[in-house]
Order: sequence, then C-alpha cells, then structure tokens
Amino acid sequence: MHLSPAHHAHPRSPGEEQFALAAEILALLGDRTRLTLLHALRAGEADVTTLTEACGAARPAVSQHLARLRLAGLVNTRKEGRRVIYSLRDGHLRRLVDEALNVADHRLSDRPVHD
Repeated sequence: MHLSPAHHAHPRSPGEEQFALAAEILALLGDRTRLTLLHALRAGEADVTTLTEACGAARPAVSQHLARLRLAGLVNTRKEGRRVIYSLRDGHLRRLVDEALNVADHRLSDRPVHD
C-alpha cells in the first residue's frame, strides 16, 4: 500500500495528550455519516439541508453528527439569517479526510479479483 510522502509529518514525538486527542479525532472520523459530512464540506460551506442531501441520512441524525463535530472543534459554524452554515475548521482535517479515502481507494484496488 502506498501512502502520501511524510513531508508533513509531526515534527516531534507526540506525548500522551496528543495521542489521546488524535484517537478521539480518529474515532469521530470512524463514523460513515460524519466522514461523508466532512467530505462534503471539503467543497466549501454548506447548511444542514445541503449536507442532508449529500449524505442521504435523516435530517435529525445529520444535525446530531454536525453537533458532535462542532463540539469537537472540527467544524466551524456561522449564522446566515436563520440558517446555520458549516465549514471545515482547517486544511489539516481536509488532508486527513483525503488520506483516509486514499487509503480506502488503495485497499479496494489491491483486492484480488475473484471469478
């Protein structure tokens, strides 16, 4: 399996706090709906209606997932009238989502073909 070059590798050995927070972030990304929402936000800001359409989940479930992502500091929100607009917090998260999907692509393409 080929991963992207590690030129953006962490500059020092992480401590317990970094490992704990990284595990928490990865656990949040481990949910298919949340990963789909984060992927949809890669394209730019979106409201709950747009994100509900993008991931195909029920609106209340999408709202709950977005609340978890917001509380974890992974997405930002702003008000536009009565609508809440969501966006990714930073490029690090965008790259993390991209890398997770790249690993999945490689794993799928490495599967043996069965007759």
